[in-house]
Amino acid sequence: MASRTSSPLLHPDERDFDLFAVMSALTDPVRLSIVLRLATEPAVPCGTFDLPIAKSALSRHLRVLREAGVISQRDEGTRRINSLRAQELDRRFPGLLTLVLKEGAERGAPQSAVG
Repeated sequence: MASRTSSPLLHPDERDFDLFAVMSALTDPVRLSIVLRLATEPAVPCGTFDLPIAKSALSRHLRVLREAGVISQRDEGTRRINSLRAQELDRRFPGLLTLVLKEGAERGAPQSAVG
């Protein structure tokens, strides 16, 4: 649930995406499973990721992805909605996301992660 008192959500500008920060964010299996799900669903609320981790760990994974520029987050009422920044990533690093999604799908994300 999004907090009305939480700090503002900061997203890097597309021109500030760092390849190594993006790749580091994508190396974690949990974060990769989040990205695979967001590639198939355009807007996913935080509470609907069925992952075998604590809520605090999920929040941290989402923050890492957001701060790297991989996802965007916005608050809608009491829900925080997550979306993949596919177009921006593809403009900044052409073909990278396509490769990550292909390789990630071949590795096989946990079923609960891709819902």
